[in-house]
Amino acid sequence: MNLDNLSSADYPFKHWEISNCLDVKALDEISYSNIPDGNRAYDGTRAADHTGQGLDGKLRLFLDIENSKFYPYLTKVIKELQKKDIYKKIGNFLNKDLSNSFVRLEIIGDKKGFWLKPHKDIPEKLMTMMIWANPYQESENLGTDLYDKNFKLVKTIKYLHNNGYFFSSGQDTWHGLELKEIKKERRCIQINYVSFETDWPVEK
Repeated sequence: MNLDNLSSADYPFKHWEISNCLDVKALDEISYSNIPDGNRAYDGTRAADHTGQGLDGKLRLFLDIENSKFYPYLTKVIKELQKKDIYKKIGNFLNKDLSNSFVRLEIIGDKKGFWLKPHKDIPEKLMTMMIWANPYQESENLGTDLYDKNFKLVKTIKYLHNNGYFFSSGQDTWHGLELKEIKKERRCIQINYVSFETDWPVEK
């Protein structure tokens, strides 16, 4: 995973944009992996849990020890993020101690009708990173929307193949996705360092 090509921005909150971060085989796993499908109840949250039901949670694809053999190149990304030199480098950017954290990686295929209301991540997410794969030539406007404290949309991080961004949750980190045209799928991965347990603890 390449973290050398990055730029930082302070508005509307501190975040870093990254480019050319993954190799072709990892991008192929994002682009063409089978993601569980079914009737989705889009309600402005990723798990459709606005009502407390979590209706779409069962359709999410997180990498764990059991299924990782099907995703060798994304598993390699996880293993790199577990390494002390990598999480320390990211932690220095974020000004956060990641030494007791765990890595979580989700493959995402958002379809027509998906949107995310402005929200802040839970504090247990010490870092949120999104990396785009765009095999279907979707609009670059399908990246993450960033909002100011008045919930005014002030920036869209472009949805560009093999690009992405990361940030750490805070009091002003309002982000989401306005309802826009998705022709086929908005493919990406979400990577988190989290304070709760996953199969992927960082190195000590």
